[in-house]
Amino acid sequence: MSDDKIIRMANQIADFFAVQPGDRAGSIAAHISENWSPPMRAALLAHVVAGCPGLDPLVIAAAPQIRPVGA
Repeated sequence: MSDDKIIRMANQIADFFAVQPGDRAGSIAAHISENWSPPMRAALLAHVVAGCPGLDPLVIAAAPQIRPVGA
């Protein structure tokens, strides 16, 4: 899956949770951890390590809470 698609999908999740009450970053991390395949999570986390170009700030805030691949 391309980086552009990963970014778009992650940002769509952030858009949804941005208007929800509670811990938005935690909710984003939980959603991605529970619903994304390990390769998708790995691509997103690699993008974060690369400097996060194009990612919503809520996705960046959620990144440390996303279940790492292999965990």
